[in-house]
Amino acid sequence: QVQLVESGGGLVQAGGSLRLSCATSGRTFSRYAMGWFRQAPGKEREVVCAVSSSGGSTYYADSAKGRFTISRDNAKNTVYLQMNGLKPEDTAVYYCAARFTWWEGSYYRTSSEYESWGQGTQVTVSS
Repeated sequence: QVQLVESGGGLVQAGGSLRLSCATSGRTFSRYAMGWFRQAPGKEREVVCAVSSSGGSTYYADSAKGRFTISRDNAKNTVYLQMNGLKPEDTAVYYCAARFTWWEGSYYRTSSEYESWGQGTQVTVSS
């Protein structure tokens, strides 16, 4: 497992932008597929987006398409979530997750497929 530390959350007005970062420990980051999830109060955790270990394949939930971008810098052991056009319904705690994989082109869309999680960072979008 790897240790994950998210940062970049905060309070933003609707229509604004935030960039979340997830820094990881270890020297094998390039072998981990990564995902971003979120959980709003009273709701289940849901996938936002995911990226393969190579960075070549990505997945976006419908709610994120066209507004959010996931990227990774394997040299910096960090994955990012750029969020533009934020809406009040994006308010949630955002978590990054990691899964070790030998399949560099695969991403994972469900929380049960991930083995390591960060502590979460709060994103609040005001109307």
